[in-house]
Amino acid sequence: MSGICLAAGVIAAFLPLSEFTLAWTHSIEKIRWEEDYRVQDNRLILEEARIRGSGAGMEPPADAKFKNGIWHYQPHLPPIERLNLSHSPYTTGYEICSTGGCQALTAVLADLPEFALVQIRACRQSQ
Repeated sequence: MSGICLAAGVIAAFLPLSEFTLAWTHSIEKIRWEEDYRVQDNRLILEEARIRGSGAGMEPPADAKFKNGIWHYQPHLPPIERLNLSHSPYTTGYEICSTGGCQALTAVLADLPEFALVQIRACRQSQ
């Protein structure tokens, strides 16, 4: 079964998702940011991003479309092997969202330390 693997040191989890949204709130501007990913050929493909406003370091690209108070755009990036996230108590934290709703990263990775490097990558779970 394919999906995504999340890991922070020895703490790991598998989610059987072929598509997911990574969401977080900017630590200074307090504006929500969302990125939609798709798993393909053991890579992560960034399909679309959304910013619910703009501010310090959050300016949307020139080709972004403003709809219902949200900037939408399609990043033009090659498929990536992994996402590296910095988890700390100084931010509201990341969320992994799918059709079933959103889960805090701390709920997916139980016992996540206060400060941690979290990696998300495409993977297969052995059956």
